[in-house]
Amino acid sequence: ATYEVREDIMDAVLRVEPRIDLEGKVFFKTLWRSRMAVPIQDFIIKYVGPADIGQIKPHDVRAQITVDLSVLSENPRREWSELRQHDVLFLISLDPPQEKMTALALGGETWQFDRNKPFLDQYRIKYVRGCEVIDVRDDKENIFTGYGESGVKLTGTKRVIRVHLDQAQYHSDVMNHCECYTEFHLLVRRKPKENNFKAVLESIRDLMNTQCVVPEWMHDVFLGYGDPDSAYYKNMPDQIRTIDFVDSLVDLDHVYESFGEVIVAPENKAVLKRPFLITFNVPNKDKTGIIPEAQYITVDSYQPPNEGPYPHDQPKLNQVRFTPVQIECLRAGTNPGLTLVVGPPGTGKTDVAVQMISNIYHNFQNERTLIVTHSNNAVNDIFEKLTFKDVDERHLLRLGSGSRDLIADLASHKDFSKHGRVQFMLERRTIQLQEVRKIADLLGIGDSLGDVDYTCETSIHFYKHQILPKWEKFLHEKQDSNNYIKEHFPFHPVFADIHELFDYNREFSTNWYVAEGCWRHIQRIFEELEDCRAFELFKNAQDRGNYLLCRQAKVIAMTCTFAALKRRELVRLKFEYDNIVMEEAAQILEIETFIPMLLQNLDHQGGSRLKRIILIGDHNQLPPVVKNMAFQKYSHMDQSLFTRLVRLGVPYIQLNAQGRMRSTLADLYRWRYKDLVDLPHVSTTPEFCVANAGFTFDYQCIDVPPYNGVGESQPQSHFYQNLGEAEYVVSVYMYMRLLGYPADKITILTTYNGQKFLIRDVINHRCGPNTIFGAPCKVTTVDKFQGRQNDYILLSLVRTENVGHIRDVRRMIVAMSRARLGLYVFCNVDRFKDVWDLKPFFTRMMERPTQLYLNLQEMKHPTARLVMDRGHDPFVLEGGVIQLGHIVDQMTKIRIALETEKYRRQFEIWNRYMSAKKAKEEEEAQLQAQLEHAEYVKKRSREIQLQNQQETSSKKSKKEIKQPEAENIEIDAEETVLPYLP
Repeated sequence: ATYEVREDIMDAVLRVEPRIDLEGKVFFKTLWRSRMAVPIQDFIIKYVGPADIGQIKPHDVRAQITVDLSVLSENPRREWSELRQHDVLFLISLDPPQEKMTALALGGETWQFDRNKPFLDQYRIKYVRGCEVIDVRDDKENIFTGYGESGVKLTGTKRVIRVHLDQAQYHSDVMNHCECYTEFHLLVRRKPKENNFKAVLESIRDLMNTQCVVPEWMHDVFLGYGDPDSAYYKNMPDQIRTIDFVDSLVDLDHVYESFGEVIVAPENKAVLKRPFLITFNVPNKDKTGIIPEAQYITVDSYQPPNEGPYPHDQPKLNQVRFTPVQIECLRAGTNPGLTLVVGPPGTGKTDVAVQMISNIYHNFQNERTLIVTHSNNAVNDIFEKLTFKDVDERHLLRLGSGSRDLIADLASHKDFSKHGRVQFMLERRTIQLQEVRKIADLLGIGDSLGDVDYTCETSIHFYKHQILPKWEKFLHEKQDSNNYIKEHFPFHPVFADIHELFDYNREFSTNWYVAEGCWRHIQRIFEELEDCRAFELFKNAQDRGNYLLCRQAKVIAMTCTFAALKRRELVRLKFEYDNIVMEEAAQILEIETFIPMLLQNLDHQGGSRLKRIILIGDHNQLPPVVKNMAFQKYSHMDQSLFTRLVRLGVPYIQLNAQGRMRSTLADLYRWRYKDLVDLPHVSTTPEFCVANAGFTFDYQCIDVPPYNGVGESQPQSHFYQNLGEAEYVVSVYMYMRLLGYPADKITILTTYNGQKFLIRDVINHRCGPNTIFGAPCKVTTVDKFQGRQNDYILLSLVRTENVGHIRDVRRMIVAMSRARLGLYVFCNVDRFKDVWDLKPFFTRMMERPTQLYLNLQEMKHPTARLVMDRGHDPFVLEGGVIQLGHIVDQMTKIRIALETEKYRRQFEIWNRYMSAKKAKEEEEAQLQAQLEHAEYVKKRSREIQLQNQQETSSKKSKKEIKQPEAENIEIDAEETVLPYLP
């Protein structure tokens, strides 16, 4: 840790180039290059606590650091704003060289850093002090700690960082009258993945003062004493005789393939189907103390309980047909003891680990399993595959910051972090309470009981006093007839939405099985509500998360780094687990492998709860990374616990069938593993049988001569680059993209970070502005890509003067085993072909030409040509990268012309379509206007006609009224005596 901290501080100081101006003030010339360092504007000691009883150092020392992030670019500014509580920072006090000015040209610099001279002789670092973050604040007093806040975003560029200082160091500085706390100039942070040394050291210190909780059967094996076979499952006293393989074995033929001769009752051969129960003969030791080989294996099966009548109730079944060796791994992992699984590339280590976890989950439902890996990617891969197994989501938990990446990886976008699982349980509570109300209403007993769905507690009370008695009565009065089910099954109304739930023409046993499934569906609702009760009682999100971690979750996953960081907290919470499955075990330091075994206290009887320790890895691939060469070479710290146990002779199971890549590609590293074969689908699946379009071979080693007379270069120490290989690799990538290869199926690997950055620069220059190419899936180093794969790999080996760390066979195995369909290696062949350690690789590579062979008759991916068909008249790229550059340039111009013509035709079609659409719309509008005008005329005509009728009627009425009045006048004039009769 000290070595890495020193290297990071030196790098941060070099990037900012500190100087002293003529006034004696420190300034920084190249702050724009800084990512991990920022100038300190103000530093204040805010609190010094009194010493504890019996101590002379202060109880606590707190300080406040003010920095301005406006000098940084956007990404580093965001990273500084996301500092979390307990992150470690470093305060640097500098005495840099003075900036000298010439009389003629102000600003003319006369001093330059010389990389060949010692760093401290040129940049004098006076003091380095560590501190631990409490929180980060902005101008508006928004506080960010990284724990528990939801949606807190710091604004502006000014940050006030409150920190804890080292009490012992502070006391020593005060006693020695050190003035360092008045002149800090630079604040340095480290990458989160590397900045865990403090927590790891604290965990190691705590372990020195605690009881060992590793099971006794592991003690001698771990220390290298006694019989290395003693912890193997076949030698354990509590070996399991009958194992339920759940859904691991697909059918009876799969059982025969896995175990050979087995005993099956003749009357059962036609009806046996998964899940299978396999009974192994486990005889006692004979007089010599040797356990003889098993003589017989008995096979049986059982009918699993009906989980419910709905499709979503049915369990998810395994579809992988495991090999006999993988089945042996599953058997070993189900038994107590130590299990080592060596998995060569592509042999399904992750699939085996996931199925092993699923089997333990179903066979031992009260036990809890801890999954530990080296990287977040490996954890997420395991969890992603676990979601396709029959493991209840309520019992899955993913700890650590990598859970955010898991959300993006999963198609369902489910959140398996603490916060996500708590929200999931609260949502499930609401859904299941609605189901309880629905059941109560359908059974007609909801109104009499009030709010049965008010809380989980009222629902459980409703279940115990209303639902369960109905089922118990149904069981107690059971009669073996379909009429009994038809007349007395109490939950007919609940499942009325299922058409023909019971078929009364079938046997009684079949209908009874359906009835049990209906009851299991109802029972599961109330079981889930029982689990949700705690989330009603706990009102604090942290308490709910801790309950989920320590009580409810059955499968918990984390990285070894997280385990080291949080061990003290996990032990305080009384975290418990019974099994540990460790993936990538060969990549993990021994101490990082040991700490996850010690995340709990002894059980109530004073013993260890740990029953199974399962380590899965490959010691033939890259070991743990140890940057300090002294520790690496002389202390063997780069040897993992997994590798050490293999070397000690502990029994292990080596997977022997790969299904990742073409058989020809697997031949490049097959020699390293004993009896490694290919799975059948490698020779039958079309993608493995079809050739790579545009290439004669599916793999080649291409000789790259010096580019413009220059081979490898070294702009700074250990920063190796090779421009010729970078240009060649990018040109091949552009050629593949022009043929139609998907960008996300191509990965560019290299063996040095300098080459990685150079290739990225070339890609940005060649492919950035042009949307035809785009960026490849990944440009990274071989070391970082371990455990991952892609269809096509372009590999640059960089070195031309010395072989360097590429001499390590393990690194070459990783490099050669990442590709599934195509591998193209770019290097100086003369430099590598005679290296003794690498001879097995390059002997096979040299069987093919070292000049790139292209098939220019195939201009589109994919092709119909088979992989063994070399094609006719291959084009030999004798001119190397220059000639390929011309070909790519011509293809690009043709492609652009074709795309332009394509877009022009599409535009014409679109233009004609839009013109026709516009004309049609105008015609429809005109027709609509005519119809509206005709309707208006018709309506107006009716209105006028009606008005005329009304006027005529009115005149007629007036005329009829006036005539009687005249008659009355005439009658009166005649003075008649007859009465008027209207």
